[in-house]
Amino acid sequence: MSNFVTVGSKFPEFSKKAVVAIEKGKEFKTISNEDIKGKWAVLFWWPKDFTFICPTEIAEFNKNFSNFEDRDTVLLGASTDSEYVHHAWRMHHDDLRDLKFPMIADTSKSLAEELGILSEDEKVAYRATYIIDTEGIVRWVSVNDLGVGRNVDEVLRVLDALQTDELCPCNWTKGEATLVAEVG
Repeated sequence: MSNFVTVGSKFPEFSKKAVVAIEKGKEFKTISNEDIKGKWAVLFWWPKDFTFICPTEIAEFNKNFSNFEDRDTVLLGASTDSEYVHHAWRMHHDDLRDLKFPMIADTSKSLAEELGILSEDEKVAYRATYIIDTEGIVRWVSVNDLGVGRNVDEVLRVLDALQTDELCPCNWTKGEATLVAEVG
């Protein structure tokens, strides 16, 4: 990986086709930076459609969709598969039919490449998760190897911590006290 978008970086400009529904005539929409402008966003990547770990993660993010909404956060999913493959997968997988967030198709692999998350061998995206703030700045990145699923509760915990704009200690969870830096 030559370049890598990390914490403190501006999230790259993008405009990609996405599957947003399975209803005929309403399946596809273009998703871009404009859809997250001025909002918190979580963008998570999976390697390939029609695989084994990926649908467990996508279903778990979907199950937690209202938790992201409650935090005024736009949830987006992406892989390097085409929008047509995404659509077929949604149509044929019980856990994916009723997704509440877009499945972005980075068919050209340009965004995944710019982010620095393409695997060397297969050129598929690693299991990367980005939390992007209201200014379009990456505030958290987590990248798992291809064979290990991520923890959606941890994504929510970190999002909560970032949104406090305070100092949050190890294992902090929403509702707990934050730290006060003593100067002296």
